[in-house]
Amino acid sequence: MAEQSTSTKQKASEGKKSSRLVRFAREAVLMMLIFIFFSTAVDIWRSQDMPKGDVPPLVMQTIQGETVDLIARSYEKPVLVYFWGTWCAVCRFVTPTINWLNDDFDVVSIAVTSGDDRRLLGYLNHHGYDIATINDNKAKLMKQWGVSAVPSVVIVKDGEVSSITTGFSTPPGLWLRMKLAS
Repeated sequence: MAEQSTSTKQKASEGKKSSRLVRFAREAVLMMLIFIFFSTAVDIWRSQDMPKGDVPPLVMQTIQGETVDLIARSYEKPVLVYFWGTWCAVCRFVTPTINWLNDDFDVVSIAVTSGDDRRLLGYLNHHGYDIATINDNKAKLMKQWGVSAVPSVVIVKDGEVSSITTGFSTPPGLWLRMKLAS
C-alpha cells in the first residue's frame, strides 16, 4: 500500500512538471508573438516617411574613392543601403551583419553625422569593416530618403524600394530579405 502511495505521488509530480513545461512553452510562444507584432508595428511606423517605389537618385563618391550610382547598380542586382552612425549603439550590433552580407551582396553604407572622412575611414578600418561608405556628415541624404532613425536598411531592386527595416535586425532576417529581392 505504501508502494502505491509513492507511485501515485511520483506520477502526480511528473504531471505537474509536464504541465509547467507546457505552460512555460505556451507563454514563451505568446511572448515571442507579442514581440514580433510590436517590433513589426514599430518598423512600419518608423519607415512611413521612407521612400516607397522609386528611390531618390544617388550618384556619389565613397570615402574609399569609388563612385556609386545606386540606381544603376540596383538594375544589376539588389543593393542593400545601410543608414548608420558611429555614435549609434544599436548600429554596433547591426554593422557586423552588414559587413558579413557585403561578402555576398552589393552593400552601400551611408554614415550619418559620424565625423570627417579620415575619422570615418579610421573607424571602419579599426573594426575591420570593408563596406563602401558614403559620408553623410550633415544628414542631407538621411533627410532626402526620409530616414528618421538609424540603423535603417533599405533594399533597392531595379531602382525601387524592395524592403525597409529599422532598428535591430538579425543576420538571418537581413540575408533572407536580400535573397527574396534577388
